[in-house]
Amino acid sequence: MSNARATRFTRRGILAAGGALGLGAALAACGGSDSEDGGSDSTAAADSGPWSFKDDRGETAKTDKTPANIVAFTGVAAALYDYGVEVKGVFGPTTTKDGKADVQAGDMDVTKVTVLGNAWGQFNIEKYAALAPDVLISTMFDDAGTLWYVPEESKDKILKLAPSVGISVYDRQLTEPLQRMLELAESLGADVRSEKITSAKKRFEDAAARLRKAAKAHPDIKVLVGSASESIFYVSGTNLSIDLEYFKALGVNFIEPPESAKKESGGWFENLSWENVDKYKADIIMMDNRTSAIQPADITEATWKQLPAVKAGQVIERDAEPILSYDKCAPLLENLAEAIENAKKVG
Repeated sequence: MSNARATRFTRRGILAAGGALGLGAALAACGGSDSEDGGSDSTAAADSGPWSFKDDRGETAKTDKTPANIVAFTGVAAALYDYGVEVKGVFGPTTTKDGKADVQAGDMDVTKVTVLGNAWGQFNIEKYAALAPDVLISTMFDDAGTLWYVPEESKDKILKLAPSVGISVYDRQLTEPLQRMLELAESLGADVRSEKITSAKKRFEDAAARLRKAAKAHPDIKVLVGSASESIFYVSGTNLSIDLEYFKALGVNFIEPPESAKKESGGWFENLSWENVDKYKADIIMMDNRTSAIQPADITEATWKQLPAVKAGQVIERDAEPILSYDKCAPLLENLAEAIENAKKVG
């Protein structure tokens, strides 16, 4: 994760560690030009008339018609894609070194979007302007309204070119930003009552029930959330992260670093040296699957290989920045439920 860079430590830490998602804001009232009951009438109205959406900063983005030239953070674009809303440009981790789609790109065809920046701090303003953007959309990982992956040093120039929308992924449960992304997609023309979307939401709800049942049946199974870099193993706390807060609410027994140990990172995670990676006794380890993190198969540290959960094969992926569609979030619940159901007590 040496490629993770930011102007402030807390943002750098958020990018580097498995405990974080973005820079967040408080939940604001829902906006948009769609009607209460949605459906084809609201979509038609959105297509023909002015568009607006009140975001989680409390700010309302407005355009004369439903945005067609959408530019979004890669993970947001992937969520909108699942709802049938395609974007013209993206910024954030989109392609890997071999040219394949990054995990945060979901099912998008990354060859059909303009990539304005593929790494932290990269955002090509000239390319952005050339797209004639109608709206820019990103997530937020703090309560100051900072748009994720929009560089601080050039944000004023960028945000002058089009209205912006921020969806908070800070200190709330997963279900809240999921609902907000669905509302945003609907305002942009998505048919949220389609069989595909309603089925995905039902699958998510069923998966939540399964995870709750698994956690209740196996209360002694302890889960540690980690992220690996060359010199540091990050142990994530459950507070602040939308996925972990939700899993905890469903009853999952997480190992929680003390607040004093997380203070250095603004409350997100504890830094451990590889020599001390055995500090906590875990039965299951969830590991950050982002390309900024070293993946379990590539960890060579002997102390890691000796962990009981590793030796037992009880290491699973964690989508530290979930793609906010029901289609992508349902498997997160299912995979954790399955791991808890089948786990042996080893920690």
